[in-house]
Amino acid sequence: MIVIVDYKAGNLTSVQLALAEVGEESVISSDPAIIAAADHLVFPGVGAAGSAMEELRRMDLEPVLKAYVATGKPFLGICVGCQIIMDWSLEDGRTDCLGLLPGGTDIFAASPESKVPHMGWNQIRFTKRAVSGRGPRHPLVMGIPDGSEFYFVHSYFPTPADTDHVLALTDYGGKPFASILGSGNIAACQFHVEKSGRWGLALLKNFCRWDGRLEGDGVC
Repeated sequence: MIVIVDYKAGNLTSVQLALAEVGEESVISSDPAIIAAADHLVFPGVGAAGSAMEELRRMDLEPVLKAYVATGKPFLGICVGCQIIMDWSLEDGRTDCLGLLPGGTDIFAASPESKVPHMGWNQIRFTKRAVSGRGPRHPLVMGIPDGSEFYFVHSYFPTPADTDHVLALTDYGGKPFASILGSGNIAACQFHVEKSGRWGLALLKNFCRWDGRLEGDGVC
């Protein structure tokens, strides 16, 4: 069962429709029992870190999400879901987040070359953590070419404390930021997978086929 976490944010239905497009049924739920029983958990959304965390805590979902991740089953964060898996966010002051990965979330510095928010299509480039000489090896990005474009809408971006958690980078305003994160059974994308056409759907399909484990020499 694929569960999309309902924390009263937007874009949940869009993610469900994208999953349906790749032949995967899903449910949108805030029920702790349904979330705990999920085989794959997706945390998408638009909005702000502060309000997202406030809603999660109001519904007592923070410990539910942490317990799910501890099971080793696949977890995918999208956009805001990529940011609140960190320890903290500068959005809405300094917001304490889920702490699933060490690090925080920073804001873009506006300039003539980089308007804020960063909005539109942009390329990703895989790090050595995600690829080998034979091409992509992390299950999330199998079959997706380096340099593929995805759709972004955000002012904040994750800044992981451990660079080994960065699977892809994207350049904006002449500087790279982490656009795909991965550690163990956790994966997260700063872009909107559900709005990213062919490669966004490919990434979603990969996630649905993933069992949360990483094979090989443990580089990922």
